[in-house]
Parts: sequence; C-alpha cells; structure tokens
Amino acid sequence: MSSYEMSTRVRLRDFILTIDDWFFSVVSYDCDFDAAGTGTGTVRGDAKRCLLRYVPDERGTRVSRWHGRAQYPKRYRKLDFNEAYEFLLQHRPEYVKDVHYVPAGDIKEVLHPEVWLPVIAERDERVALIYDLLRTHIPRNKMGITGSFLCGLNTPHSDIDFVIYGLENFNRAREVVESAKEEERSTGIAPIRDVDDHFWLQIYRKRNPALSYDEFIWHERRKKNRGVVAGTYFDILYSRDWSEMALLDPRDYEPGEKIGYRRIRCRVKDATFSFDTPAIYLVEHPEIEKVLSFTHTYVGQAEEGEWIEARGMVEKTAHETRLVVGTTREAKGEWIRRLRDSTRI
Repeated sequence: MSSYEMSTRVRLRDFILTIDDWFFSVVSYDCDFDAAGTGTGTVRGDAKRCLLRYVPDERGTRVSRWHGRAQYPKRYRKLDFNEAYEFLLQHRPEYVKDVHYVPAGDIKEVLHPEVWLPVIAERDERVALIYDLLRTHIPRNKMGITGSFLCGLNTPHSDIDFVIYGLENFNRAREVVESAKEEERSTGIAPIRDVDDHFWLQIYRKRNPALSYDEFIWHERRKKNRGVVAGTYFDILYSRDWSEMALLDPRDYEPGEKIGYRRIRCRVKDATFSFDTPAIYLVEHPEIEKVLSFTHTYVGQAEEGEWIEARGMVEKTAHETRLVVGTTREAKGEWIRRLRDSTRI
C-alpha cells in the first residue's frame, strides 16, 4: 500500500511520481462530481487522469535532482506522446485508456507546483527573477512551477512553465509580464523581454498547427503569456483555484457521440475559461453550443464578442451539441482562429 494520502487533492498541472519512479503530468482536474455538478477535487481510491512524461533510463540525458531522497540521483529520459503509450502498453497496460490512468495505490508522491516553486527559485536565478516579479502582485500560494523543473529533470535548454491559480491572478500575471516586456523595450535593461523570432519559430515547429506561421504568431502575441528571461523561454499557464472548482461543468467531461468533422463560424459569447484545459468557448450558433479545445495551441485564442472560425469534431451528448478541437495529439485539420474582420461575417 502506498504512503500516498487518499485525501490529497490533485489538479491540472500537478505531477505524480509512482511506485515505479515514473513521472506523470496530471492533465485534468478529474473531480468527483456530485448531483449538483460540484467538483470535490479529492482522490478516493480512483485512478488519476495523466500522461506519462519521464521514465528511468541508465542512458537517459536527464538527471533527477531532488525527488526520492536516497534513491537519487537517477537518470531519466523523456517520452513523447506515442512513446509513452507504447511504453505503458508493454509495462503497465492497465494504465492505458483514452489517456493514462494511474491508480491511487500506485502513487508515491504528488508534486504540487505551488509547494516547489520557492524551493526551485532558490536554486535557479532565472526562476527567481520571474518569481520575484510576480509575487509582488500575486499571493505566493497562488503561483507554481510545473514541467521538467517541477520534476527536477530540467536541462540547461528547458523551458520554464509557470502556473497561476485563479482567473484574477492569471490575468494580473499576464499584465505584469507584459508591463515588464514593455519596460525592456523602452529601456533595454529589464530582465524580462519579448519572445523573438528564434523562439517563435521553435514554438511554431513544436506545435505544428493548422495555421500559417504569421497567423499563429498573431494569435500568440495577443495572449500575453509568454516571455524570455536570461535567454530562456517561459510561459504562464492557468489552473483553477480551489474556489473555482465549483464552476466546473461535468458536461465538458461527458463523452459524446461523434457526428463528424465540421467547420463553423460563430461569435464567442463567453471566453471566461478559454485558458483552461479543455479551453471553453461558449458560442452563438444555431446548432453548436460550445467549442472545446483539448490542445494547448488553441487556448486563449479569442475573447468574448469576437468571431471565430473553428474546425473539429461535432459531438452530441444528452445535454448539448459541441465542437471539439484537438481530437488527436497533432490536431491535424483542426483549428480555432479569430476572424480579424468580423464585419464581413
């Protein structure tokens, strides 16, 4: 039996270390919904919805720094999406469903981004620069760090993934980062600068979206959640604060009947949770009630009142008809784009 406490809450962007010393990223809030649709965010013996990211490998290029105590340092390798499925099908096939499900009894440790950020900031000057900038405006327990830094598996070339909890804090963090970049543009001395063409090209190739390079960059610049610190790219990710869990809609996680691919144009009437996972856009359309994006490429893609064009899979549930973007890892032939001239719709 694992020493993991069954009452520990997990949420999007946490990481899990299993009894096999595998690192999984938590990809959903995976709340238990009661009759009123309120998410508890607790683990009660159920498996957690994750993706396998890092596994021990004697020939791995990453060395774990601070998890596992006496068992470390240990070499790891990072798995891409397809490799992770193949690895689990061979070693833990019971984990594989639509994504990966880790039984609570196999969890050795939950890595909470907000707990580890102060520790990591003490060890990395780049993280400390962003942390010091943000914590003058945002409560310290409302921000964290995720990805390879959280796992202690970052390399000199790793991106920095910050997490901000709560919509109000997230929007404030974007303003703070944008202000810092403006200062750098005007004075040339601020530690935070804008993303340049070199990094944009790397991001575009990594995402490989169904948008042109120029169109992709136009959308990304509007989001104001990316920057560069001491030559390292970083982004700011959103996660619901515990108080926002009650706003989770169980219908967004309800499986639907796949009707077929479709392209629509519609007006966004609510983009409150457009930076969440899934990104949620409530739209005005005669048939489609909402557009959901399960790929990070199309989070924050449009704001309330703007017109969008979206292509994805139409799904019908007992409660609604929706368009889902990101039905595959690559999201080939699927997109959300903000229409720049809505007067021609």
